[in-house]
Amino acid sequence: MKVIISATLRSFFTRSTEVEAAGNTIEEILIDLTARYPEAKRGLYDDEGKLRKFIRIFAGEEDMTDESKHKETLDGVPSVMLLPFVAGGAPDEKLISDERIKEVHLDDKDIDRFNKHLLLREIGVKGQKRIKAAKVVIIGAGALGSPVIQYLAAAGVGTIKVVDHDQVSIENLQSQVIHSSRDVKRPKAASARDTIRNIDRNIEVIAENLMVTAENAASVIEGYDLVIDCTDNYKSRYLINDACHLAGIPLVFGAIYQYEGQVGIFGYEDGPCLRCLYPNPPEPGLVPTCAEGGTISPLGGIVGSIQANEALKLIIGTGEHLSGRLLTIDTMSLHSGMLKVKKDVNCPLCGKSPSITHIEDIDYEELCSIKREEEQEAAVEGLTPEELAGRIESGEKITIVDVREPHERAIIRFPDALVIPIGQLARRQKELDPQVDTIFICKEGKRSILAINTLREAGYKGALYNLKGGMDAMKDIIFSNEGGGL
Repeated sequence: MKVIISATLRSFFTRSTEVEAAGNTIEEILIDLTARYPEAKRGLYDDEGKLRKFIRIFAGEEDMTDESKHKETLDGVPSVMLLPFVAGGAPDEKLISDERIKEVHLDDKDIDRFNKHLLLREIGVKGQKRIKAAKVVIIGAGALGSPVIQYLAAAGVGTIKVVDHDQVSIENLQSQVIHSSRDVKRPKAASARDTIRNIDRNIEVIAENLMVTAENAASVIEGYDLVIDCTDNYKSRYLINDACHLAGIPLVFGAIYQYEGQVGIFGYEDGPCLRCLYPNPPEPGLVPTCAEGGTISPLGGIVGSIQANEALKLIIGTGEHLSGRLLTIDTMSLHSGMLKVKKDVNCPLCGKSPSITHIEDIDYEELCSIKREEEQEAAVEGLTPEELAGRIESGEKITIVDVREPHERAIIRFPDALVIPIGQLARRQKELDPQVDTIFICKEGKRSILAINTLREAGYKGALYNLKGGMDAMKDIIFSNEGGGL
């Protein structure tokens, strides 16, 4: 059986995009996979031997994640997909009411501007008035938000709220095409607002420079017809999902990583929510973020454009959409799939007996590996870049272990470091000397914490240290005597 491996799991499968596994049931396939790829066991299963809750298993289009299905024979199934977290039918016209449409008028400029829409039978005058009457919140003005914001503005959405707490940085310009060089160090929300006004000054634009929290999530989306999730972290995704469900507002979801993307619609009518698909986020450090793993420049444009398209179809009330389905895209292999997402009757948010009845102020930060650095490293002793540089310059005998991906090491190499992927640490611990301090390095100082905890669990007794801030914090020191940096 061909097994398709999503990018965030490939480090456990020798970077393979597809592997072969013997077996005619999910159970047999998983047994064979973990036998062939021992490192994959930690990625797929928790300490109790249960499949991690952020991983879904699809056989063709069918969700086979539930263990009750793992012994079912897979007849006529072309492939199995392991899909970690990083949504058919035709919509009706309830999203924008007829009463709202009556309050909207198209003038001569609108007729000229939206002529291509008016020629489409599915849109026409009535559909364009729906678009003009629509109120949409876009959370995140980065790689995904860039095309969503610009295309919805160009389409004539009457009210657009952009929410983002971050500032534009030079590295954003590779993929966040809504911003330009002159916007560096400006709030992303303000930069996006200016771009919308340059597209169409008749659009009502609200720019909010803030981070979505349990306290403000409800007020951020209150009074809007549709929310589009263009964020890049698990904390925001769950907060937005919960807030939208409790407010009865549909959510257009999008996610990207390296060359892969996902798009779905959650909370539309009686459809599933995000927690039906992924009850919990990955454990801290287990799956790298976009910041750690990178993304190819056009990917945000591809996935964000699909999000904008789904949003417009919901607003207009036409075509098929992604409620109850998840569209997956792999731009490297040009593979795409349409996966069924069923509503979970045991979902804590939208199931039959929900336990989440309000936006809870739980410790999402602990779940999502975005705690403050000093909190993250409380259980792991760390070294600052200056301290590590001092120990290197003094000639002290230490071991440096690099757990980064090959493409990251190609950008910035750490001289004389021992390269050991996290999945291989337990079986390669004999390569380390317990009498010598071992310092772990990664890109941001997060995966190295996971590496240390992994080695401790394997019984290693030597002193282990984490490089605070990772190579991002160390590079200026390391290369300061080699011509001024990268």
